[in-house]
Order: sequence, then C-alpha cells, then structure tokens
Amino acid sequence: MSDTKVIDQERNGKSTWKFLADELKPKGKPFTWFNIISVPVITAGIVIIVLRFIHGLGYVSNIDQEVPWGLWKGFNVVTGVAFAGGAYVLTFIVYILNVQKFKSIVRVTVLNGFLAYVFYAGALVLDLGRPLKIINPIIGNSFGANSVLFLIAWHFLLYMIAQLIEFSPAIAEWLGAKRARKVLSSMTLAAVIMGITLSTLHQSGLGALFLMAKEKIHPLWYNEFIPILFLVSSVFAGLSMVIFEGSISKKVFADKISEKNKTGHKGIIHTFSQICAFAMFIYFFMHIIVFIHGKNWTYLNSRMGLWYLVEMIGFVLVPMVLFFISYRKVNITLAKVAAIVTMVGIVINRLNVSIIAFRWDAEVPYYPTWMEVVVTFTIIFVEVWVFRWVVNRMPVYNESPAWAKEHKH
Repeated sequence: MSDTKVIDQERNGKSTWKFLADELKPKGKPFTWFNIISVPVITAGIVIIVLRFIHGLGYVSNIDQEVPWGLWKGFNVVTGVAFAGGAYVLTFIVYILNVQKFKSIVRVTVLNGFLAYVFYAGALVLDLGRPLKIINPIIGNSFGANSVLFLIAWHFLLYMIAQLIEFSPAIAEWLGAKRARKVLSSMTLAAVIMGITLSTLHQSGLGALFLMAKEKIHPLWYNEFIPILFLVSSVFAGLSMVIFEGSISKKVFADKISEKNKTGHKGIIHTFSQICAFAMFIYFFMHIIVFIHGKNWTYLNSRMGLWYLVEMIGFVLVPMVLFFISYRKVNITLAKVAAIVTMVGIVINRLNVSIIAFRWDAEVPYYPTWMEVVVTFTIIFVEVWVFRWVVNRMPVYNESPAWAKEHKH
C-alpha cells in the first residue's frame, strides 16, 4: 500500500484537530546520528539566541558599528539565498519550458527554497541591532521607495508568498482539502511566474547592495557587475544544492520515492551538470573580462590576490571542468563531487564579498565568535528538522492521492 493511500485512510474519519495532533507525534528512529548531533547544538543555540535578545547583539557576537555585517548575514542570508536559487530555476524549466522530466522534484525543490527564505529571514532578525525595526525597509521608512533595500525587502516578502502558494497544493492534499487544493492548483502558474520574476530581481538585488560599498570592498571582488554575477552564480549554486540534497534524500527517504523517480534521478543530475557547466563558464568568463578591464594584475601579488586565485581556479574553474566531464562521460559520481566543490566555492565567494574582502584593510578584522557559529548551525539544523517533518507527512516525494490527480496543474 502506498504512503498516499495510508495517509488518506488515516485522514478519513478523524477531525482536523485530531489528525493534526497525530501528525505532530514523532516518526522514525529517535536516536540517529543527525539527532544526536543536532539536538545539543540546537539547545545551545536557543540559549544563545535568548541571551542575544536579553543583553543585545554585542553580547554574543563581534558585530559592532565598524563591522555591522557578520556571519549571520554573510552566510545565512547572502550565501543561503544563492543556494535557494534552485527553486526558481527548476520551476522555470518545468512550468515555462514545459520539461516534464523534472516535475517529480519540483515540490521538494520549492519546499527547500521556501524554508531557506523563511529561516534566512529569521537569521536577518537576529543580526539586526534593533530587530523591531525590520519593518522599516518594507514600508520605506528612513530608506525611501527608491532604495535597493526597499526593493529587496519586498522581493523577499513576495517571493516567500509565491513559494508558499506553489507548495500549497501539497499541504491541501495532506489535509484532504479537495476544494482548496483545486483553487490553489489553479494559482500555481501565476505564482511561478511571479516567483521567477521576484527571485531573479532578488538575487541580483543582493549584489546591488554591495555597489554602494566600493571603498570598503577589495578591488578584486568589487565591480559594477556584482548584481549580474550574483544572479548567474545563483543558477549553478541552486542546482548544485538540488544535486546534493537529492542525493542525500534518495537514501534517507528511499521508502517515499517511487522506482520511476529513482531511475530518473541519474538523468536529472546529468542534465543539471550541463546547465551548471554552462552557467559557470559564463560566470568565469565574466570574471576574466572584469579582471582584465579593471587592470587588476598588480593585486595578484598579495595575500588577497592568492586567495582570489584559489576561489576562481579551485572553486569555479575546477568544478566547471568536472561538471563538463561528468556530462560528457555520464559520470554521476563526478557530478556529485562537482556539486559539493561548487557549494563550497559559493560559500567562499559570498563570504569574501560580505565579510573577508569587506574592510579587508581594517586594523582589527572581524572574526565570528563561537556563539555566532553555533547559532548558524542551529538555524541550519532546525531547517533540516522542519524539512524532514514535512517530507515524512506530506506528498512531497510520493505521488499525490487519486482525487488530486483529477485536477492536474
């Protein structure tokens, strides 16, 4: 009996509150390596977050007036948003280009994107000296409707709503809400179009924020094309995350993935390798043009110059070649290795732009405290817990119930 049929039978004859109460109960083995590692980290992280709100930001972090951006913005927000790029890329391929072979992973990718934005918004609240003022960019107070931050705030908010609408048919199927599912499914295409538009603007908008920091960012990482570079890098960053997450989920949630989808997994990775290789070529080529045009040769003979070469050669050129070879040789293992190297490269690049190369000449450089690191892992672990809870209960990997298939979207 399929998981979908089991859920339908459990749902029938129960009140909504009874059903939800039963669904909140833990499922699966309580003592797994992930649980053993994540629970103490999350517990410590919650304590640190409480201390942060009681005693202020400076009590748990090295963020101050001179260094207003720390690990929580640089990693959880600036880097994390790039990894969430797989959602808008995949929905564009499936719903706009009508490439149906990827449809089986649309829901899980959209779920990943939605959770990423929700939790990264939470990280943003933690990183603000006055978190209650987070509403200001949205209403334009003190910033104005012409500021980049105003646009990013609205892109962020509207894109989360669009992703929630895209995923909402799965929630309706889980609850057995047939009428709501039909209405929500009819809104999917409009939500996808709005989501793709907002996400491309948001990815480039994050880069646009750094255009105002020309005097603070090292010349090797600053250029007027940062918005475009952020957008292009979000393509291969997002798809690399899809490859990485999909490979893990194939093992962890093996009982929920149909044999048809398991078989198609290799074909999906193979195609993604081609897209990543092409996007990384564009990204690398743009960097070369910017480097030559900016006459930045003199900066290479320095510590920051060597670090720049490590980033561009080791974490852009090398994985680009690996993706290309994996596509030509149909080597799925090599594609997975390339995805991991690419993800590390994205982390390095975004941290370089937002932290390492930002005020690189400061007398006292910024280093995150151990508490900042713990909170960063707390956010990631809680996101994984929520993701696992949803996948174990809602039709994310497994097929939709029979009644839902009558209203395809």
